[in-house]
Amino acid sequence: MKQTLVTLTIGQSPRSDILPLLLEHLPEEQIAHAGLLDGLTAAEVAEQFAPQPHEKLLVSRLQDGSQARLSAAKVETGLQRKILELEQQGYEIILLLCTGEFGHLQANNALLLEPDRIIPPLIKSIVDSHQVGIVVPVREQIGEQASKWRHLRKAPCFAVASPYLSDDKTLTAAALSLKEQGADVVVLDCIGYHQHHRDFLQKLLDIPVLLSNVLVAKLAAELLV
Repeated sequence: MKQTLVTLTIGQSPRSDILPLLLEHLPEEQIAHAGLLDGLTAAEVAEQFAPQPHEKLLVSRLQDGSQARLSAAKVETGLQRKILELEQQGYEIILLLCTGEFGHLQANNALLLEPDRIIPPLIKSIVDSHQVGIVVPVREQIGEQASKWRHLRKAPCFAVASPYLSDDKTLTAAALSLKEQGADVVVLDCIGYHQHHRDFLQKLLDIPVLLSNVLVAKLAAELLV
């Protein structure tokens, strides 16, 4: 069967941490995987993609399991180049495995699925006037989220817990912070969050907890024929 869909992570592929979760919704034989940082050492990643002070940043996972802090601007430039390469290789659907907000990514012919264009409107339609709590990997990202969630009826509240580094203590602190801020629905806003993060927070808070990666994987599955 032809591989028509390719996942594109801003880290290194395949994303063994979340791949089993994605494959619950996507047929393995129809998808391929690519990563912006494929083939690079940690030192090369730092040299080419490290953020400057006060620069908007993203985080992703390297194959050794470590967390990489990346310049959002450099990532966007690299992703655009990678998207065009994947198109030339014949992929018809490109699923971006990053919930970061990008402004200028585009494909010429392939269908490009960007979580930052899909998740906020979907969450808005689901939550109505409820208080949304957003969990992000690093504290610096909280101030960068205003435009992404600007259409929510109520401004969201935030907590910090990295999907790559956080232990139960950190997740508990994030849950308590969201509870104190009045959240009655939670969004795990990074592709790296997994089912066990969702289950842990939902058990503590007893409110709905949504996984961004599952939402986009389900949508991608509907596009495969």
